[in-house]
Amino acid sequence: MTLSGKTAIITGSNSGIGLGIAREMAKAGANVVLNSFTDRDEDHALAAEIATEFGVQAKYVAADMSKAEDCRRLISDAGACDILINNAGIQHVAAIEDFPTEKWDAIIAINMSSAFHTTAAAITGMRENGWGRIINIASAHGLRASPFKSAYVTAKHGVVGMTKVVALETAKEPITANAICPGYVLTPLVEAQIPATAKEYGISEDEAIEKVILAKQPSKEFVTVEQLAGIVTFLCSDAAAQITGTTIAADGGWTAQ
Repeated sequence: MTLSGKTAIITGSNSGIGLGIAREMAKAGANVVLNSFTDRDEDHALAAEIATEFGVQAKYVAADMSKAEDCRRLISDAGACDILINNAGIQHVAAIEDFPTEKWDAIIAINMSSAFHTTAAAITGMRENGWGRIINIASAHGLRASPFKSAYVTAKHGVVGMTKVVALETAKEPITANAICPGYVLTPLVEAQIPATAKEYGISEDEAIEKVILAKQPSKEFVTVEQLAGIVTFLCSDAAAQITGTTIAADGGWTAQ
């Protein structure tokens, strides 16, 4: 399939899942807009590398997804938005009675509210253009809960709920809204946690992966960034035109339990 002529905005995309999705979008021919809260030379260099490698237009827009005005400015600064991929997210783990208020506020803002603001800003343009795809990177934690992740689980459940609302509001238009709910994804951040986890539990790295990190993931295999990017590409295709308001769990069987 080709997404030539389309512009995809991916929040939180200067590394990890977001960057992988941006590269796959560019590979499919879409112009891409990368985003994070930093504004470094290397951020802009990433966009230049993608443009050169895939022969598309690519740029980086610095915008803090914890701020409503920045979320909406990202859409306007991008210049166009046919495909919106809300990926930005942070995490903090603590018992609810010890959960810092500032961490709660930040996670709700970045993981959930940012998707509301970007969607609200993008949807008018999608309607004017007669086509749009809104894809929210939620989590298995948008469908299941785990202890000590009150803010994250709340935010991801909220994203899933909002996705359904947007799908209903655009159901008679050529615009779809869906959420992808990954299990544990093998990103550089997760890779770095494996040795520390093994050391903490006094076990091998393979045991740390199977018994601790992937304890809830029956496949005992990480989801890859490439697999998630492939699902995003599929949701942008004509084959997915009637898939809207739903979740796609890429979690090795986690939510089947």
